[in-house]
Amino acid sequence: MKWQIGNQVLKSRLFLGTALYPSPSIMQEAIKASECQVITVSLRRQAPDKQGEKLFGIIKELECHILPNTAGCRLAEEAITVAEMSREIFCTNWIKLEVIGDEYNLQPHPFELVKAAQELVKRGFVVFPYCTDDLIVCQKLIEVGCQVLMPWGAPIGSGQGLLNPFALRILRKRLPNTILMIDAGIGIPSHAIQAMELGYDGVLLNSAIALALDPIEMAKAFSLAVQAGRQAFKAGVMPKRNIANPSTPSIDTPFWKQGAIR
Repeated sequence: MKWQIGNQVLKSRLFLGTALYPSPSIMQEAIKASECQVITVSLRRQAPDKQGEKLFGIIKELECHILPNTAGCRLAEEAITVAEMSREIFCTNWIKLEVIGDEYNLQPHPFELVKAAQELVKRGFVVFPYCTDDLIVCQKLIEVGCQVLMPWGAPIGSGQGLLNPFALRILRKRLPNTILMIDAGIGIPSHAIQAMELGYDGVLLNSAIALALDPIEMAKAFSLAVQAGRQAFKAGVMPKRNIANPSTPSIDTPFWKQGAIR
């Protein structure tokens, strides 16, 4: 099912990172197996040597839309500089905005994040801010012009899944017209399914595939998980009940009257 971000029409709702893979070739095969169309690349954390140039060459061969990120930045000014460099190198105005405020859990810095987002939007960027599940911060990011938000499920690389489903449900309900993608904390395919069942538009992950025993097979699993979760959301998940409710009626109407006996 196609969807759109800016002027880019996509089929896949799975975005992948390009770090931590055992080798560039495995990264390339895993990304192909996932059928994703958007991959993230960190300019600041990529070595500016021949090995780095080789990796960029492999990434270009994938023919995916590149979403550069500002990983490693701690101030708005740093992030803005990296974003401008990334736009020049990768020829895209998309930027995944990361401005980290805490070393321990790599939590985004809300004030620097909003400051950087506001300036980058003014400069013509399509900003994908990596943020927490705080509703007020998310509303402020939208106010300054962000069309996409990427709240965390859990701290980066933790693999703990969606630690606060309640807050994520609130975001989805209160921000119905904003593209929301879960970024960070996804560890297993069922976490991706849960995110999509909540009505999120997509999932971005890296470690869960890159650090798997078989990254290529795990990439396939996550591709199917995102599709299954989206399909379940569209179909309408049954409501939870506090009491048992028989699936087969036992009074007046035998279940076989509802259709032909097989």
